[in-house]
Amino acid sequence: MTTFEQTIKEGINMIYKENFKIGLKDVWKGKEVSNRAILEYLEDVASYHSDSVGYGINTCDKTHLTWLLLDWKVKIIKRPQYGQILSIHTWSRAIIKCYAYRDFEVYDENDNLCVIASSKWLLINNQTAKIAKVEPEMADKYQSEFGKCVFEETEIEKIKEPQNYKSSIIYQVNRKDIDVIGHVHNLYYLDIAYEALPQEVYEQRSFDEIRIMYKKEMKLHQKVIGKYAYENNKHIVVIKSEDEKILHAIIELS
Repeated sequence: MTTFEQTIKEGINMIYKENFKIGLKDVWKGKEVSNRAILEYLEDVASYHSDSVGYGINTCDKTHLTWLLLDWKVKIIKRPQYGQILSIHTWSRAIIKCYAYRDFEVYDENDNLCVIASSKWLLINNQTAKIAKVEPEMADKYQSEFGKCVFEETEIEKIKEPQNYKSSIIYQVNRKDIDVIGHVHNLYYLDIAYEALPQEVYEQRSFDEIRIMYKKEMKLHQKVIGKYAYENNKHIVVIKSEDEKILHAIIELS
């Protein structure tokens, strides 16, 4: 009997947990945790989970496999504040061919549910830079919690590009933006989106619902355009190449 079969039969609970204390750099307007910090916590705990099953950053040189983030869907229910300790729970919701779906719950010290999130990941061979299939042995180690979804929708809906834009900015990728695989780190897409917001919109933060759809990586010294629109009560930033031929990401904030 495989580990996967044992998980289903015995109801083994494969939920990975980590605690994070909200620091000074993680808050805005003095006390409330920022959206960027929340995404950073979620990304870290997802990485730690992969580390624990043998498919993390430290084993890339052996497995030649890495996870590429495709989508974020985040909802803040109760925004924690500076100094609080958060308990972040994550689990593999499903693994299908080369894709993995991962959900999250964030609790405060009083066990209040503060944040729910869902994400979609693509497995990549870091030697060939090609998509890799998740083999059964690898999937077994994640022990997916089938049916445990934080949102009603099991698939993260795609974001459509707006028809009209109100403003735009040009952003040049800097060295600080680059991650361990030589691309702009996932968190910096949100930073660029914030830079593209009009000042009066930026001051309205915090935005309790976040959607990020990643399409094409960005690299060092590249210039991109961040185009801002407001549709259906959502602030939308579309990040494209400077000539607007390549779509890099779409970010929705509401």
